Amino acid sequence: MDFKDTIKQLADRIEKLKENIQTEEATKNAFIMPFINTLGYDVFNPLEVLPEMTCDIGTKKGEKIDYAIMKDDQPILLIECKHWKQDLNLHDNQLLRYFNVSKAKFGLLTNGIIYRFYTDLKEPNIMDDKPFLEVDITDLRDNQIEELKKFHKSYFDIDNILNSASELKYMGELKAIIQEEFSSPSTDFVKMFATKVYDGRMLQNIIDQFTPLVKRAISSHINDIINDRLKGALTVSDSKVEESQTKNPGTTTEETEAEAITESKIVTTEEELDAYRIVKAICRKKVDISRIVYRDAQTYFSILLDDNNRKPICRMYFNTATKYVATIDENKKDVKHIIENLDDIYNYEDDFFKAIDMYEHKD
Repeated sequence: MDFKDTIKQLADRIEKLKENIQTEEATKNAFIMPFINTLGYDVFNPLEVLPEMTCDIGTKKGEKIDYAIMKDDQPILLIECKHWKQDLNLHDNQLLRYFNVSKAKFGLLTNGIIYRFYTDLKEPNIMDDKPFLEVDITDLRDNQIEELKKFHKSYFDIDNILNSASELKYMGELKAIIQEEFSSPSTDFVKMFATKVYDGRMLQNIIDQFTPLVKRAISSHINDIINDRLKGALTVSDSKVEESQTKNPGTTTEETEAEAITESKIVTTEEELDAYRIVKAICRKKVDISRIVYRDAQTYFSILLDDNNRKPICRMYFNTATKYVATIDENKKDVKHIIENLDDIYNYEDDFFKAIDMYEHKD
C-alpha cells in the first residue's frame, strides 16, 4: 500500500473513532502515533521517535515536548499534541517556546485531525508565527498529500522541504487575502478596478456603487472558468469513452469516464518506461510486441495485452519507497513482489507468460 492509500485509510479510521476519543492521551494513541507511523517512523523506537523529550526553557527546567522525530541523534521535527476537540490557536505559543530552544528545523502542532507545520523562514531559530502547511487529515487534497510525503522517513530532506515551505507559506497567505477580497471587497480593491472603467473622481458614492459590481463581476468570472473547465472535461471524457469503447467493447462508460478525469493528474516516469521496455522484451518471445502496451494510473503502471485493461500482464507500483511488480493470478488479482531494482523484473517471465496464456486461451 502506498503513502496516499495509507494516509487516506488513517483518515477513514479517525472519522469513525473520533467521537469515542475522550482524552489527549487517547488522541495520541489512536490518531497521532498512527500518523507518525504512516510517515515511516517506528513509534516504539526512541532512536526514531522520542517521547517526552526535555526542552528546558531558560530557568524553567523539565519542560517536555510530546514527541521528537530523531535523525542521527538530533531532533528534526518536534510534535506538540492536543485533544482532537481543542482549538490549536490557543496552543501555538507552547510549541514556539520549545522550537526556539531546540535544534529541530520543523515543528508540528496537532490535535490528530488538524496538522500545522512550522519552521523559521523569517528569522533563524525563531519559529514563524504562522504555519507554512496546514492540513485537515479528514479532508485531504492530493497536493497536500504530496507535501506530507516530504516528511516521510524515506524522502525527508531539509533543503527540499524548506524550498517548498516558503512558497507554501506565502501562497497560503495570498489565497487568504484573495478569498477575503472576493467575498468582501475592500475600498482599495474596488478602486483598483473602478478606475480602469470610470473616468470621474472616486467619491464615496461611486465606490459604493462599484463595490457590488466588482463582487458580481468576480463571481461571474469564476463561474465562467468553472463552466469552461466542465465543458472541456466533458469533451475529453466523451472522446476517451468513444476511443476506449472502440478498442475495448466490453469496457463500461463509467470506467472510461473515470479514467479520462484522472488522466491529467498522471505523470509517467522514465523508470516506469524502462520497466515497460523490459516486459516488452520478455514478452516478445510469446506474442508480437505490437500487442504489448502500457497505461499509467495514479497509483500504478499497467502493462497490457492488446491495449485492453481487462488483459493486464503485470502492474508496477513505483510510487512508494518500496517498489513492487505485481503479477496476475488466475482470478486477475494482483500478486505483489518486492523488487530491489529493475533487473528483478526478469524473474517473473513465467508469470507474464501465464497471464498471456490465460487471455489467449479464453479467446
